[in-house]
Amino acid sequence: MRLKITNVCKRFQHREIFRDISFELTAGDVMTVTGPNGSGKSTLVKILSGLMRPSGGLVEYFLNNHKLGAEDHFRYVGFVAPYLQLYSRLTGWENVQFFAKILGVGKTREEFLELFAQFGLKGREHDSLYTYSSGMRQRMRYVVALMHQPPILILDEPTSNLDVHGVKIVYELIQKRAAKQIVIIATNEPDEAKFGTQEIKLHS
Repeated sequence: MRLKITNVCKRFQHREIFRDISFELTAGDVMTVTGPNGSGKSTLVKILSGLMRPSGGLVEYFLNNHKLGAEDHFRYVGFVAPYLQLYSRLTGWENVQFFAKILGVGKTREEFLELFAQFGLKGREHDSLYTYSSGMRQRMRYVVALMHQPPILILDEPTSNLDVHGVKIVYELIQKRAAKQIVIIATNEPDEAKFGTQEIKLHS
C-alpha cells in the first residue's frame, strides 16, 4: 500500500489553514502530525482519511501500484478520533454488525469477540454505548477501525480519554502495526510523537 500527498492545502472561507503539504508513505512508515491547537492537525487527518476534501492538491492511494478511486479509500483506512461518532443507542455488538455490513467484513463471531477482548470490552458487547464511559467509547472506536484489517491506520489523539491500561494497549497496537503498515498519528503528546519515522509540523 502507498499513500501519496501532493501540495495539499486547506482553506475555510478566507483563512488558509495549511498549504503545500507533500509526502509519500509506504508500509512500515509512521507519520506524526504535530503543531499547536488550531494549526489544522485534525483537518489534515480528516483529509487523509477521506472525510474531508482538500481545497487543493492530491491525495492518492495505490494498491500494488494501481491507483484507487476515491470511493474505495474507506475500505483501506482505519480511522480513530475522539470526535468520531458511533451509535449510542445501539449495543457494541450492533455497532460492529452495522459497520461490518458497510465495509463488507466477513469475520466470524469469534474474531469479533477477540477484538472486544483486545480492547478491554469483553462482557460489554451487548450493552448500549450510552452506558459506556468516554474511555470505553474510545476503545470501541478501535474495534470498529480495525475490524477490516486496514493497511492504513490514522489516529487523531489516539489515547484521548484512556486510562493507563488503555494507553498501553494503544501503544502496543501502534508498535505492532508500524512494523508492516502505514500509521499516521496526529498528536502533541511526546510519548506518541516518538513513534514517528517522519513528521509534519503545522503552524498556527
